Amino acid sequence: MDRATEHERPAKRVKRDGTEAASTPPPSSHGNEDLDMEESGFVPDNNAAHGSDLYLDTVNRVTLDFDFEKVCSVSLSNINVYGCLVCGTYFQGRGRNSYAYAHSIHDDHHVFMNLETTKVYVLPDGYAVSDPSLEDIAFVLSPSFSRSGVALLSTAAHLSKPSYDLSSKPYTSGYIGLNNIKRNDHMNVIIHSLLHVPPLRDFLLLSRFGGKQPELVKRFATLAKKLWNPRLFKSQVSPHEFLQEVGRASGGKFRLETQGDPVEFLRWLLNELHRDLGGTKRNNSSIIFSTFQGKVRTETQQVVVRPDAENHKPVFDIDREIKATTSPFLFLAVDLPPPPLFQDAVEKNIIPQVGIHTVLAKYDGINTQESRGQLRRFNCQQLPPYLIIHYKRFTKNNFVEEKNPTVVNFPLKGVDFRDYLSSAEEHPPPAYDLIANVIHESVAGTTRDKENTVWKVQLRAGSGENEKWFQIQDLIVEEIRKEMIFLGETVIQIWERQKPTVES
Repeated sequence: MDRATEHERPAKRVKRDGTEAASTPPPSSHGNEDLDMEESGFVPDNNAAHGSDLYLDTVNRVTLDFDFEKVCSVSLSNINVYGCLVCGTYFQGRGRNSYAYAHSIHDDHHVFMNLETTKVYVLPDGYAVSDPSLEDIAFVLSPSFSRSGVALLSTAAHLSKPSYDLSSKPYTSGYIGLNNIKRNDHMNVIIHSLLHVPPLRDFLLLSRFGGKQPELVKRFATLAKKLWNPRLFKSQVSPHEFLQEVGRASGGKFRLETQGDPVEFLRWLLNELHRDLGGTKRNNSSIIFSTFQGKVRTETQQVVVRPDAENHKPVFDIDREIKATTSPFLFLAVDLPPPPLFQDAVEKNIIPQVGIHTVLAKYDGINTQESRGQLRRFNCQQLPPYLIIHYKRFTKNNFVEEKNPTVVNFPLKGVDFRDYLSSAEEHPPPAYDLIANVIHESVAGTTRDKENTVWKVQLRAGSGENEKWFQIQDLIVEEIRKEMIFLGETVIQIWERQKPTVES
């Protein structure tokens, strides 16, 4: 079905009056006039020999790329845009005075698809084409998913059926590369992480957003469907269309050409999606809150300095007033212990390590922190189905931003968080499994070097004995051994609450 564009093509169709269809007026300079044949008063010659198979051999799937913004290549309008299925260029309208019409004559390219409806037309004649051989193109442009198919994406069955692109290269949908257009790798790892959280992923894959939905939500759903598409022409996806909208919606805070912080992007994206999906302050008012929102209790007490306690750490005094507040959270931030300031010749290459429960002790309701004359202690009242943890690896001072190289040790399954819950007996079983791990890599040293920073994400695939882990860095996708996962400088993790076992 794929033929190179240079293959010999059929001659242009000739109208019944003997005049060549190419003898038409030039396109309007405005590009938005006569967008449709019917509006321009041009009626296709429906009595002519049907050309369903006349130009379809000129369609070149290798040139088709629907990952970029769907705007006319001439007028830059996003209204009524058609894609040339021969060269992949976008044009506005298909009437006599449209750019697509002129392109069909001047470049001898005749098959066009409406990028919104996926309907196909042959120009300049203007008749619609309905041919099963074009269905794969429509599916790449606008993938669709069934509930039964979506239910298999987190199972071992999904891994057992690889997909193949046009070059017969095998790939596993969902675990494919995202193009690093300029310096957007810090956003790529967040996109991957969120689109592998089953409730959010399934919600986006099954969505049918209309014209009234905010553009950010629609483009994120479109990107999710492309990432999980089992029928891609290329085994990679570009997030360009989504990230263009991110730049607009964030007022330029997150840009393609600037290296940024994935934690800041995650915080912004979660809140923006929640708001765009109609979320409020109420619990479970959006898929974001129902998936990621928990509650933490904070107790605060003023520090009282006593002369006899000069070298003693301030502690809570139960005889004085303690103020308690409960706040929602979308992820928990934890501090890493400071690395040793000096090391001897033997230990200079040793990287400090710490267990996950050591850093999470901040939320046990016992340990205290002192800040600005106040003592604080934290305790979780409710943990979400999917818990996001941010390890605060970077700290700023007046001169540089320092990096803490401490490695966090953690098991992949069954991490028990009951010690950080105020009422563990009233909470669903607080055992969690890791599903996504974002790591930071840079040149050696203790300062943050954004120019030489690399962000990678490690993702769980499948379940049970057939479980695998993939590491993705932009377009590089490779399977990784489980034992290697905790060795990186973890910055963000997403944990999935274990489902309670059903007793027989």
